[in-house]
Amino acid sequence: MAHNTSTFGKIVTLFTDVAAGIAVFGVLVVVLLQVSSRLLGVPVSWTEEATRYLFVWMIFLGLSAGFRTVETARVTVFIGAVPGLFRRLAVPIYVVSSVLFFILMGWTGITLVKQQLMMNETAATLAIPMWIIGIIMPVSAVLAVLAIIESLRTRRDLIALPEDAFPAIRTEDADVITNAGKPS
Repeated sequence: MAHNTSTFGKIVTLFTDVAAGIAVFGVLVVVLLQVSSRLLGVPVSWTEEATRYLFVWMIFLGLSAGFRTVETARVTVFIGAVPGLFRRLAVPIYVVSSVLFFILMGWTGITLVKQQLMMNETAATLAIPMWIIGIIMPVSAVLAVLAIIESLRTRRDLIALPEDAFPAIRTEDADVITNAGKPS
């Protein structure tokens, strides 16, 4: 299904997908440099730390990108097992719980960055301020909320669980369903 992309959507995509891609590329380059320098017998001391911090950025940005494309972890089996009323509440529950999580993550990230600034903390071998690493947490929280808004606008059908996606599951049939086709 083609999804219409507004200017807002393009901006969210730029900040989530492109930034995550740059972080992935950075990890690749730094790891290749690390391996190459060790093979040549002149290991570079800062590569392990740089890889770790780029990986942290990659994970947080990838989290935001996943919410934009609705490729996040959801437990649809439970949604399929509940009555129809609760299935219709799947989208609001998904949105509210996700936004609350990201508000908490953003608040925690801001607290972390304030602490890093107050203590003037720096990375051991890179000699860069640690708040540069920590800032990804609140930034990613904001990007994830924006990504949720974008996914609601363009991919709501992927968030919602269609009524016919799962047959009504009875608890007594659970063993039969999970072991279908397997010898007892």
